[in-house]
Amino acid sequence: MIYCSVRTLSNSLETVLTLVSLYFWPCMRSSSRSSTVSRKWGLVLAALACAIRPTSAIIWLYVGLLEFSKERYKLKLLFLEVAPIGMLVLGLTCLLDRIMYGTWILVPLNFLKFNFLSSGGDYYGTHKWHWYFTQGFPVMIFSFLPFCIAGIIYSKQWRYACLLAWVLGLYSVLGHKEFRFVLPILPIALIFSGYCLAMIEDPGLPGYKGKESSKKRTNCSLKVVLAVIFLLATNIPMSLYMSLVHQRGPEDVMNHLAREARHGKVKNILFLTPCHATPYYSVLHRDLPMRFLDCTPSEERGVLDESDHFLMDPVSFLSEYAKNMSLPSHIVLFHSEEQKLKNLLNSHDYREERRFFNAHFKVDRELQASIVVYVHTRQ
Repeated sequence: MIYCSVRTLSNSLETVLTLVSLYFWPCMRSSSRSSTVSRKWGLVLAALACAIRPTSAIIWLYVGLLEFSKERYKLKLLFLEVAPIGMLVLGLTCLLDRIMYGTWILVPLNFLKFNFLSSGGDYYGTHKWHWYFTQGFPVMIFSFLPFCIAGIIYSKQWRYACLLAWVLGLYSVLGHKEFRFVLPILPIALIFSGYCLAMIEDPGLPGYKGKESSKKRTNCSLKVVLAVIFLLATNIPMSLYMSLVHQRGPEDVMNHLAREARHGKVKNILFLTPCHATPYYSVLHRDLPMRFLDCTPSEERGVLDESDHFLMDPVSFLSEYAKNMSLPSHIVLFHSEEQKLKNLLNSHDYREERRFFNAHFKVDRELQASIVVYVHTRQ
């Protein structure tokens, strides 16, 4: 949560909207009292979450069916609440897209076509169907996992437990999988973990059968202290390392280039990195020509993009680029590609300007231990 929530990911906003919306849905609350006003707020927030991330509909399909099954006035729910709010939010998003794209376009439909009907997401890599259950979500919840499982068992909040299983199950059908896709359900799993800790501290909580005594209360308090120490000892170092150390190179390199640009030392930049590897203009804040390797998916399967061509043969790619394009004042690339291009860069009058640490271990590509900035000596 620390790693993702501070980043400008649409999934982070989706997570916040999902949590707030779930609070307003009567079917997801312990109280039997139902509030139409409350549900309308839940619908508005759910619609906004779907507008931002159409796949959020996976969560709201479950919640909606559960609410529909419990609702006495089903037609009223559909035609006086769901339809008006859904059409209003859809209309506003279409209007916003019309302003930004300059033409009428239905983004959720294109999203559905690309990610579900044509499996376009598979272009960016695939995992086994069980990945979310065996690797993805256990890695996300980390040392809270045993507490989460215990919390599910003892709390008996099956509506939320089934929501976790529903989301993980449906996302498992898709070939392309990422940690951030299931971020909205991580706080729910952590709530179960919190219930487990509260249950250890107070055995009188619902779902736990046991006789209270001062001695047992002392033992429980000690167990809670040990559990909290364990969770802090495992999560704080990991969050600090992943947020401040691991793969920090792209941000450091853009901060460096921004400083150089302020002093007029940067004219244009070529990024010989995987596409979208750096924060780009969001950190540079200068109207300078920049270019990175294109990785736009092709409509035909098996067609390599520009980024693939570069990674397959960096020397040939850069040699061809030098013949057809003007050389930039700065080139940014990772250490793994630098080793193959060093001689060619030197022959075109480039020298290493700065080197920034990036990672201690490989993630999904060759080890990108550092990221390097080369500057053209004749400019």
